[in-house]
Amino acid sequence: MRPAAQPQEQFRSFSASSLYCPQCRQETPVRERLLLVLPDGNLYEYCCVHCGTSTGSKTEREPNTSRILY
Repeated sequence: MRPAAQPQEQFRSFSASSLYCPQCRQETPVRERLLLVLPDGNLYEYCCVHCGTSTGSKTEREPNTSRILY
């Protein structure tokens, strides 16, 4: 039997496989696309595979790493 994982370590990130598209007016599969590289993480955009409309976004934060800023 495996030991139970800590809740915060169990799910590190989620990725959407389908979202509602306002252009197609239905739930459609989406593609995740890197939009911006930010100092504290990456910004991703979800686009409809049928029409290319942006259907959502997510920011994936990097673990707290010590950085020296000048």
